[in-house]
Order: sequence, then structure tokens, then C-alpha cells
Amino acid sequence: MKGKHQRLLLVIVAIVALIGAVLLAMSALKDEAAYFYTPTDARTKGVEPGKAIRLGGMVVKGSLKRQADGVSIRFEVSDGKETVPATFSGIAPDLFREGSGVVAEGAFDARGTFIASNLLAKHDERYMPRELNGMTYNETTHQIENGAQ
Repeated sequence: MKGKHQRLLLVIVAIVALIGAVLLAMSALKDEAAYFYTPTDARTKGVEPGKAIRLGGMVVKGSLKRQADGVSIRFEVSDGKETVPATFSGIAPDLFREGSGVVAEGAFDARGTFIASNLLAKHDERYMPRELNGMTYNETTHQIENGAQ
């Protein structure tokens, strides 16, 4: 076999090995990946209970309730169309408040409540998930509105 053919064979084997490694890594990580959903996506796509996801939206004003244990909170997340009840146990980030954007990692329980294991609110006050860009909270109507209207 000529040197040219040996190099070509080596390149083909390397490409096949690389593709195999990528497929193996994707297969191993498929259960660990947390996908981003808005409340509307979560309702329409029917996310099964226990599946790890990221839920993003606005914290509905008036919905944030601190529990007696001092570390658990209940709140609602909305995208302007749907609202999802959520809970979190732990120390919430300083910027987590009513009327602000939030991305929460966790899973839905059988009753449809989102059980957050982590709140991703490590951002400045102008942070907004891409899907909710332009949304604002109307103090008068207590509704989330599209700012472009």
C-alpha cells in the first residue's frame, strides 16, 4: 500500500473514531441535559414529572411567599401566557424578587408544581430570558405584558 493510501486510511479511521466518541458522549449526557422551557412550553409540550429541565420566566408579583422554616419559598413563574407554581428550598440569590426574570433548574412533581433545586438569578436587574425579551410587569393590572405593544 502506498503512503498516500495509508494517510487516507488513517484520516478515515480518525474521523470514524471521533464521530463514535461524540455519539458516545451524547448518549451518556442525554439524561443529564437540562433544557430551557417557558411556562407555555412546559404546559403545551407536557413535560413529564421528574424530568430535569430549566424553567424560565418572570416571578409574578404578589406570589412570593416565604415559608415558616425560613429557607423555603413558593412563587409563580409566568411568561405572559401561562403561569406555573414553583417552590424552592435554599438560599435564594439577592436579585431574586417579584417582577424579575428567573431561570430555575429542577423538575415538575405529579401535581404540576415546579420543584426548583437551583435558582439562576446571578445577573443584573436587566436580565431577561431571550424568549421573554421585551416583556414588562404592569403594576396596575398585575399582568405581564409585551413592551412592544
